[in-house]
Amino acid sequence: FDKMFPSEKMRYMETYNASEGFFGVAEECYTDEMLLMLDYKCFYEFWPTDHLDDANYIVPIEGVEVGKNYAVIITTSNGLWRYMIGDTIRFTQATPYKFRFTGRTKLHVNAFGEEVIIDDAEKAIEGACKATGAEIEEFTMAPVFMGAFEGSQQGAHEWVVSFRKAPEDLEAFADALDKT
Repeated sequence: FDKMFPSEKMRYMETYNASEGFFGVAEECYTDEMLLMLDYKCFYEFWPTDHLDDANYIVPIEGVEVGKNYAVIITTSNGLWRYMIGDTIRFTQATPYKFRFTGRTKLHVNAFGEEVIIDDAEKAIEGACKATGAEIEEFTMAPVFMGAFEGSQQGAHEWVVSFRKAPEDLEAFADALDKT
């Protein structure tokens, strides 16, 4: 957008909406932190992504913890339906409720309790690119289970990266990716 509208007068505001409703809006330009819209006739519940296998962990807005990743569940104001929309968010503040969009419930890896969400993976790739001068087109990541390779005693992640500009030192890229 900066290339299409090269003007300092243009301001960008992050919003969080879907066909099911309008859920959040940034209070300031150029931030991905949004204010949860509590007065738009939507009842919210939140399911910690590290416990998506147990509905006993679902909490109302009063039960959320700052810094924890949640799947969003909404119910219409008339109570007609309840639905997990497939998005994940992380609260950054509880009064008022502010959050960041972190990904989708389908876009995470939790093979060993590591709970890597797409937001974490993108930050790791960004850190590795910054450290090595690489540029990527696409990437994917999957777990490698213990014993999958001869002599492996622990789980790991295997990354497949399509580079626009490959790093000069692929080992340095891998090290930066692991550290980030």
